[in-house]
Amino acid sequence: MGKNLTKREEDYSKWYNELVVKADLAENSAVRGCMVIKPYGYAIWEKMQAELDKKFKKTGHQNAYFPLFVPKSLFEAEEKNAEGFAKECAVVTHYRLKTDPEDASKLVVDPNAKLEEELIVRPTSEAIIWNTYKGWIQSYRDLPLLINQWANVVRWEMRTRLFLRTAEFLWQEGHTAHATKQEAIEETTQMNNIYADFVENFMAIPVIKGRKTESERFAGAEDTYCIEALMQDGKALQAGTSHFLGQNFAKAFDVKFTSKEGKQEYVWATSWGVSTRLMGALIMTHSDDQGLVLPPNLAPIQVVIVPIYKGEEQLKEISKVAQSIVDELTDHHISVKFDDRDTFRPGAKFAQYELQGVPIRIAIGPKDLEKGTVELARRDTLTKQYEKQETLVSTITKLLKTMQEEMFKKALQFRDDHITAVSSYEEFKEVLETKGGFIAAHWDGTIATEQRIKEETKATIRCIPFDQVTEEGTCIVTGQASQGRVLFAKAY
Repeated sequence: MGKNLTKREEDYSKWYNELVVKADLAENSAVRGCMVIKPYGYAIWEKMQAELDKKFKKTGHQNAYFPLFVPKSLFEAEEKNAEGFAKECAVVTHYRLKTDPEDASKLVVDPNAKLEEELIVRPTSEAIIWNTYKGWIQSYRDLPLLINQWANVVRWEMRTRLFLRTAEFLWQEGHTAHATKQEAIEETTQMNNIYADFVENFMAIPVIKGRKTESERFAGAEDTYCIEALMQDGKALQAGTSHFLGQNFAKAFDVKFTSKEGKQEYVWATSWGVSTRLMGALIMTHSDDQGLVLPPNLAPIQVVIVPIYKGEEQLKEISKVAQSIVDELTDHHISVKFDDRDTFRPGAKFAQYELQGVPIRIAIGPKDLEKGTVELARRDTLTKQYEKQETLVSTITKLLKTMQEEMFKKALQFRDDHITAVSSYEEFKEVLETKGGFIAAHWDGTIATEQRIKEETKATIRCIPFDQVTEEGTCIVTGQASQGRVLFAKAY
């Protein structure tokens, strides 16, 4: 597994693409814009999935599964949602192929197998789910309905990049129904907070919580909350969103319930989701020119042990010690691998695990057996130390916790150093081109000004932070009054 990655400062995009492939996370497939997630990459996604699933269930949500296909009439029912996703839809029109009459080695669409109604391959599942909820909800006793699904969705993206933007991707989407507006808003807030907690404490990525502007909202939502992260190249990445849908979908699909007072009322709705795009965030927040750097909480292998030996006899002796370390670490719920493959030299193994971001590497040679020590290397700082075998487990336990905390602090320091307050449009453009990052600027609150800034600079309003300080000022473009700064950035 050769390294030789392009340096980040030379070409960040090329570095990212090379790293995803060389670290064995994913690769492009035979289907345009779709990726194959390889076992190592999928193992990281599984750890994300397991932790999020635990958090969802702890807050009363249950998993279900809904169809991949959405009848076009259902998709059209909520107009804003349909309009928002229309350009990205894949559509199924026929259900059968037949042999080409002119060339028996080829198949063609059977014109007699045209569907009565076209099917949309789900870009998101609100339509099929709310049509289903109509049969599940009759009374206030059926509420709240708290459902999540782990699924794939298809959005026909023209420009794709592994994990960040693919025509098909994996995600979870929560869809909940509530008796009151307040309860639905509380759910929207709760799920945004769960995402923030997960991304900060498991992925070691600091985020800013806020709400989207009207033009950046989810199609069909009354309000969209989000968590925004900053990548090493100064671009922002939307790491998760939670939407207050009001009664838009309930009215579109006629989902009503009988209240305690015996009245027929429309339910209140939310939806929320994160996707395999989080893999991109993980890579671009922490990794370096040597390869991946994984936070211990999400690393599929937290510790790898590499034997350094000559001959079978030395390997046998080292293996005894290594196996006892493996057993002890496993007992402490630390994932560990003993790599005794004889088809690779130790140097090649070191390079592989450095590239794949394994947090701690242990090397054991004949001299270590004599001294009762091991060589312990940290992936995040690339530092080494010698550790006594008898204190190894307690050292590693503490070190993994320290690494998780220090990776977050490092990312937080970078993020905070790249939030710049500006007072003019000229300063805004200069900071955007020279420094990047989040730019805190006054905005007059109009879609027209927001659109103008986007067209002229490619920067968008990432969010209106929840902790926005009330501060009278004037819009950097129009000079109109503003009550607080919003965060702009170029984004993925």
